[in-house]
Amino acid sequence: MRKWIIFVCSLCATAFVDQTAKSWALVNLIQYESVQPIPALAPLFQLTRSSNTGAAFGILPMAGDVFLILALCIIAGMLWYFRTVAPDSRLVPLAIGLVIGGALGNIIDRLNYGHVIDFIHYQIPDLISNVSNLADHAIVLGVLLIIAESVWRDRRDHRNRLRKSSADGAG
Repeated sequence: MRKWIIFVCSLCATAFVDQTAKSWALVNLIQYESVQPIPALAPLFQLTRSSNTGAAFGILPMAGDVFLILALCIIAGMLWYFRTVAPDSRLVPLAIGLVIGGALGNIIDRLNYGHVIDFIHYQIPDLISNVSNLADHAIVLGVLLIIAESVWRDRRDHRNRLRKSSADGAG
């Protein structure tokens, strides 16, 4: 039951915060307008409203419908994977909630506007300029947490096997 509560709270909070932030951007920023909320960080970080018809971080801008279908498939796959998560796991249910909540946030945009609202603008001059949103960041963070949990569990299981084999050999 605990893993379901963590999952549902994470999913709902992610989608809510993402949609609230995008609503703020729609009301307060004109398309392609940039503001510097922390002037000392400009131009490395600013807010720039844009529309994204492609994937996360503006990848493949002409494939919006494909990414809508892909997002639905990812949600289905994550729900399938969620069934296998250990009941005592806290990190993976949180991570899956982040991934699905982020995917839902972007799906809501695609259905309402025909594109995803982006506004978080990171730049490294002469190297990269990227505009994304909280949903994109939640998806990336969720995937990284799933990988981290997997690595931690593998290491723990390996240590336990080593302990067991040395205890079996000592007896």
